[in-house]
Amino acid sequence: MKKLVMIGNGMAGVRSIEEILKRDPQKYEITVIGDEPHPNYNRIMLSNVLQGKTVLDEIIINDLSWYEENKITLLTGERVVTIDRTEKIIKTDKGNVVSYDELILATGSDSFILPLPGKDLEGVIGFRTIEDTEKMIEFARTKKKAVVIGGGLLGLEAAKGLIDRGMEVHVVHLLPTLMEQQLDAPAARMLKKDLEKQGMKFKMEKQTVEILGNACVEGIRFKDEEELACDLVVMAVGIRPNVSLAKESGLEVKRAIVVDDHMRTTDPSIYAVGECAEHHGIAYGLVAPLYEQGRALADQLTGIQGTGYQGTILSTQLKVAGCDLFSGGKIQEDDDTDAIVVQDAVARVYKKILVTNNKVVGIVLYGDASDGNRLFSMLKKGTDISEFTTASVLQKAGEEDDSAMLAEMPADETVCGCNGVTKGKIVQSILEESLTSFDEVKTCTKAGASCGKCRPVVEGILALTLGDSFDAAAQQSGMCECTHFSRDEVVAVIKDKGFQSPKEVRHVLEFKNPEGCQKCRPALNYYMRMILPTYYEDDKSSRFVNERMEGNIQKDGTFSVIPRMYGGTTTADELVRMGEVAKKYDVPLVKITGASRIGLYGVKKEDLPQVWDELGMRSGYAYSKSLRNVKSCVGSQFCRFGTQDSLGLGIKLEKELEMVDTPHKMKMGVAGCPRNCSEALTKDFGVICVENGYQLYVGGNGGTEIRECDFIKIVATEEEVITYAKAYMQYYRETGIYGERTAPWVDRLGIETIKTALVDQEQRDYYVNRFTEARDTYHEAWSAMLAKNQEKKIYEVTRV
Repeated sequence: MKKLVMIGNGMAGVRSIEEILKRDPQKYEITVIGDEPHPNYNRIMLSNVLQGKTVLDEIIINDLSWYEENKITLLTGERVVTIDRTEKIIKTDKGNVVSYDELILATGSDSFILPLPGKDLEGVIGFRTIEDTEKMIEFARTKKKAVVIGGGLLGLEAAKGLIDRGMEVHVVHLLPTLMEQQLDAPAARMLKKDLEKQGMKFKMEKQTVEILGNACVEGIRFKDEEELACDLVVMAVGIRPNVSLAKESGLEVKRAIVVDDHMRTTDPSIYAVGECAEHHGIAYGLVAPLYEQGRALADQLTGIQGTGYQGTILSTQLKVAGCDLFSGGKIQEDDDTDAIVVQDAVARVYKKILVTNNKVVGIVLYGDASDGNRLFSMLKKGTDISEFTTASVLQKAGEEDDSAMLAEMPADETVCGCNGVTKGKIVQSILEESLTSFDEVKTCTKAGASCGKCRPVVEGILALTLGDSFDAAAQQSGMCECTHFSRDEVVAVIKDKGFQSPKEVRHVLEFKNPEGCQKCRPALNYYMRMILPTYYEDDKSSRFVNERMEGNIQKDGTFSVIPRMYGGTTTADELVRMGEVAKKYDVPLVKITGASRIGLYGVKKEDLPQVWDELGMRSGYAYSKSLRNVKSCVGSQFCRFGTQDSLGLGIKLEKELEMVDTPHKMKMGVAGCPRNCSEALTKDFGVICVENGYQLYVGGNGGTEIRECDFIKIVATEEEVITYAKAYMQYYRETGIYGERTAPWVDRLGIETIKTALVDQEQRDYYVNRFTEARDTYHEAWSAMLAKNQEKKIYEVTRV
């Protein structure tokens, strides 16, 4: 077995080892040597540690057990001092001598410390390592004033962290605008203004010439002689590749270690990867290209033929101190480019798309970076944008940021820019590996494993792929990525504070995204309507596309139309209308569904309003989080075993409970006898008809994880069945987490708790009254919509 040694234990190097192990885990005996006393950790997340959002243990990517499981020898806190290329051995500062057949240099880079007088004073540090971060945290405990030199990403993140730790912070920048590598002047001005609101202070176009103090930092002096008092100076002016070892070994070094497309140095048995490597004159500092290099290196070292590393078109999607931004390609206009610019000073949103010959060549987004990956994909593919709408004004928030966009996203579009993971890879892994949570997707594909900004999109793809089996409640403790507050905490605040809109909730609870995301917008809309049924007006734009269009979106972008057929019954006239509509609109599939209804599949989006209008039937809510259907057998009307009129009861239940929103979809079943032909014992609410009445069951599930119902009690009349069903649904509405089915809800609350709430008459009456109050608002809204449509028809006929 060949010996593979890697000098460096950072993100790029260890990713290369991971890729090698994927391809051929038996090929090498691997030794990794790192000069930090830690296993591999996520350097990108150090700013979160500084800001107090997470702790060091939570940013470890591969803990010590990973090295042991993969039989990797790890030497930490040890520095390589020489490489003997002739003997193929390396020596460390602790006297270890390690031989190699193949050697990887993954030595990374160090913070660049400006060569100023006073640079060696206590209180002058970079921001690069765990040690740097711990020093900054320690300073913030006892010191009051800090200066961060450098107005790039790293400097702003350091400044934000120190402010959050209670320090007064000035950012000193040599140029007139912040983040000049990623943002143009208008976006940079918006960023500066937003950061100032957070307490950040700036000294722009200032050149530092001296750090003042005796043993410790006391201040800095600028070229114009102005002085600024401080206790801490953080250098964030760039990085310097660690190339001294390569230079001393005689390898070709320019700005960094020169490598070819297969990451080989001028010595064919030595490779370099990451920030210490220079490919075609470029030394990359962002994680995405470094991971691409790691994949190319793994192919080379495991004998897989490939094109090697071809360079990277850079993009940056970040949240700088709470401010979203994305940039890719060009950021400034020139003679060959035109710009599409949208600037909304009210919403603090700026978007600029640079175009050459009808192709995107540059992107700058600030305040709303949700379109970043989609636009960047168009840039990389050279998509002709002639057919695209270039700008829109006053659309409702979130109208297109939902499952429809994810459904239409191409399989080859990159979701995780850091790790180069596409939508297709995520979907394939979910299906092939039976993944059910974001953490499982992250572990399997690395999507979201670095900066984590793509988590909402990854979870959206997970929900879209799993469909009804997606368990939103199991994904995280907070309601969504916008907040750490749980469902119960958010609902309690809405009740206690008397909030009238989701916007108020997001503002007071300081959601990271003031407009919310595709998870919390529909959830808050549901909670508001559940809590305030007679006052809160449903926000249609916060609903998923299926609910807005009254049909389930299919994989080709068309929709299914499934009218309500109570108890699976219909009439001759309705059948004729369905047939006529199917012929008129070229519906490719007409099918009896599993819920005993007729579905029209493949209806074009633009035809949906006319199809529903011409059918003249109420929606079957096959797409909604509400009661979908009540499945029932024919019961005593026709069956010789039937003990009660199960079909009639099923129709009554459906009519009494339809339309009212619930945390997730609900299905009910009524069986005319204990033979249970309608599968009532795996429904959210099930009824078994017996000689002396009706057995009531709750919390069943017939999906991928089958759960048999729990028994509640036997009641004597149909009216009691309907009363218990209403109370049960309302109790679920008021205590369920949005996106949580009744099966996990019952397990979470406990069946005895639910029994108590339903069997106690006072509680049962309370929930029935609350349900009736809510149901009346849905029927009023439905009646108002019918009246409006009728007025529209009369107007159109009169006009003609």
